[in-house]
Amino acid sequence: MNNNNTEKINIEQTPKKETKYDSNGLSSSQVDARIHRGLTNEKVDSNTLTTREIIRSNVFTYFNFIFAVLATLLILVGSFKNLTFLPVIIGNTLIGIIQEMRSKKVLDNLNMLNAPRTTVIRNGSRDTIDSEQLVQDDLIVLEAGNQIPADAVIVSGLVSVNESLLTGEADEIAKTEGDNLMSGSFVVSGSCTAVLTKVGKDSYISQLTLEATKSDRSEQSEMIRSLDRLVKGVGILIIPIGVIYLVEQCLVKGNNLQAGVTGMVAAVIGMIPEGLYLLASVALVVSTMRLAKQEVLLHDMKCIETLARVDVLCVDKTGTITVPDMEVSGLRLMEADNKDECFQMLCAFSSSMSTDNATMKAMKQYFDSNDDYDKYADDIREYTSKGYRVVVFGVYNKDIPGGALSEPIYPLCFVYLSNAIRNGATNTFEYFAKCGVDIKVISGDNPQTVSEISMKAGISNSDKYIDASTLKDYSDIFNAVDTYTVFGRVTPEQKRMFVKALKAKGHTVAMTGDGVNDVLALKDADCSVAMASGSEAASSVSQIVLLDSDFSRMPSVVLEGRRVVNNIERSASLFLVKNIFSLLMVMLSMIFMKSYPIEPTQLSLISAFTIGIPGFFLAMESNNKRIKGHFLTNVFLKALPAGLTNFLIVGGFVSFCDAFGIKSNSISTAATIILAIVGFMILGKIASPMTKMHTILIVSLIVGCLVCMIALNDLFSMNKLTYQTGMLFVIFAICTEPVFRYLYIACTKLQEKLSSRHR
Repeated sequence: MNNNNTEKINIEQTPKKETKYDSNGLSSSQVDARIHRGLTNEKVDSNTLTTREIIRSNVFTYFNFIFAVLATLLILVGSFKNLTFLPVIIGNTLIGIIQEMRSKKVLDNLNMLNAPRTTVIRNGSRDTIDSEQLVQDDLIVLEAGNQIPADAVIVSGLVSVNESLLTGEADEIAKTEGDNLMSGSFVVSGSCTAVLTKVGKDSYISQLTLEATKSDRSEQSEMIRSLDRLVKGVGILIIPIGVIYLVEQCLVKGNNLQAGVTGMVAAVIGMIPEGLYLLASVALVVSTMRLAKQEVLLHDMKCIETLARVDVLCVDKTGTITVPDMEVSGLRLMEADNKDECFQMLCAFSSSMSTDNATMKAMKQYFDSNDDYDKYADDIREYTSKGYRVVVFGVYNKDIPGGALSEPIYPLCFVYLSNAIRNGATNTFEYFAKCGVDIKVISGDNPQTVSEISMKAGISNSDKYIDASTLKDYSDIFNAVDTYTVFGRVTPEQKRMFVKALKAKGHTVAMTGDGVNDVLALKDADCSVAMASGSEAASSVSQIVLLDSDFSRMPSVVLEGRRVVNNIERSASLFLVKNIFSLLMVMLSMIFMKSYPIEPTQLSLISAFTIGIPGFFLAMESNNKRIKGHFLTNVFLKALPAGLTNFLIVGGFVSFCDAFGIKSNSISTAATIILAIVGFMILGKIASPMTKMHTILIVSLIVGCLVCMIALNDLFSMNKLTYQTGMLFVIFAICTEPVFRYLYIACTKLQEKLSSRHR
């Protein structure tokens, strides 16, 4: 279990070494040779599926094939009115295509490298060319403001580089001769000449793009996985059952082809929860719209269910716990007699510097305008252990030699800076603690600093921290993830390993982030959340984007997930009632060589008024109950009482009709009414507590169902009941209530027992 199966993107800095290069750059022939070998800096394409692949994968599915065969058979035998199931199938397919196309568009627009032009030295002269025309070993010139277009090594010059994609902290890092430059980083100040070492698909930023846009269809929520298992299980049964039933009816019993096909289609369609995917998709679309009003964008609708089941939340410090911008919290003078002089020097220094990073921006904003020094005390408490960033401000009394300094710098003061805790962050972490969600803080900053800030934010066990640079491999990380809460000095690859390790331990993991360095971990998490104020790359690969970068929105997303899962769970049980009844009924029909008693159009009528319409309304209601148990188990146990009642009552009714020699089309009509009665019984249980709106809904559905049975009797094959059929119908209709009641009590007790065992 401790083996590291993570696909690595190599971002390690190699030791400094002398790089051989020609100051004239590559010659034209050398450039041509590299182009011929494919060593160019062309942009890599995303790893997403093509439009054709998306359409094909949604249209040419196993069940669409089954439905197409069934529809063809009904058309061939002239039973056109029984094609009422097709609109639902078409709706399922279209929603699937739209969802995947939307996700593809977001990922295809992902562009982590935005360096369209680069200055290159070739044949002894400088020229500015498209970055995609660069080749390996090209000699390029970088200045302040340039994004590094490919991996390179400095051969001359000195630059300060923003490597937030590596460290997660937007600080300047000094780079000089022999140092590596990573593609995607930015030159903040200075200038240098560098040789390209890895270009195109081999560069770090290209590998990151390919990993970030890789399609993974295995990433499904438990609800969707459960629905898939249900559908696949049914898929194994329907073909042999359908074939055996059709052969038995036409060849053994001698029924005509139309009757055999109609009965077979009704049995098969009754076993397939064809409207369940559509219901889940519509419910998720509505949730997406509700969250959008709260400034929350969903790239993947299924993620809100996953977030509602999360038991570990991994967060970064900067941008998640704290705001991105820094502020000066105070300073400490080394000597009390140089207060005014030191302060004036700080003001002059800050006003002359650019605001290229968060530290200098905070210094500039504070010291440009603050000249009231009386508020500073001589004895300022130590800040380094309090979560502050410390900047040493000092003087050098000799000429700067241009290389290493020969004398020590004389410190004048320490300036303490910090990122403010986000508004609502403390309440948010308290909410997750009440929900039983563990918080793991994973940051590229100093572990002690992160620990102190985490304590201020109210994260439990924040005193348990470790420097991730001491964790050498995946096995170390695997052993550490349960022991510590705060991890500092974490690299992007380690962040990914943390997520992998937590998932390997059986946790459902959510990851928040805002930087390019978070992309791979966000991609691997069960649920990923990005702040819109962060990098475009993080927002593009994440399933959830907080548009106002307000972390306090998270509880509302969790509550929305609970609403969706709980409501779809109870609505799904309505669909499963029909599936349980149809499976048992067709098995009974084949064993005793009887005809399936319901026609497809009659099933469509019952499905609409006792399953589809009420299921849609129930799925839209508020429901903040904590999710308990497993989705499929809960759904099955809720549906079982009604499914068994339908089977026992309808099966008994048909058997008695046969025993009394009743040969009439009114049998299917009576059976349909029985299904409707039981359907409204289970609907009343699932819709409890019976509110005013629930009462209005159920009464309206009963009236609508009766109107369709009477006014559209030809469309739904509702015939008049004969005297004998009517008498038997009344007896069996009365029996539905006690049978359903006792089965419901038994299944409820079983569900409670399983839920307590699961907890």
